[in-house]
Amino acid sequence: MHHDMQACIDACLDCYRTCFSTAAQHCLEAGGKHTEPAHFRLMLACAEMCRASAAIMLTGSPAHKHSCAACAEICAACAADCERVGDMERCVAACHACAEECRKMAA
Repeated sequence: MHHDMQACIDACLDCYRTCFSTAAQHCLEAGGKHTEPAHFRLMLACAEMCRASAAIMLTGSPAHKHSCAACAEICAACAADCERVGDMERCVAACHACAEECRKMAA
């Protein structure tokens, strides 16, 4: 597997773990802005898109360009929303890193 693709898979899986666990543990415990439906749904969508993109890349399918493009867009939106909510630095960093790697794979 190409080094760039492996880096993207790793970033996607890290973002999946970070967004999903942050939503399930941090956001649910914090409440308030952290559990606003739109924010919480975006975090879950981001986690799932990251997981799916990693899976598609692992198959070797050229369809990864499409999933990575969507993943980059969703990760960027999630990072911005997590910044808005606040106290979510790990999620913001994981989303930015994943978006950057996915943009490279979508090109």
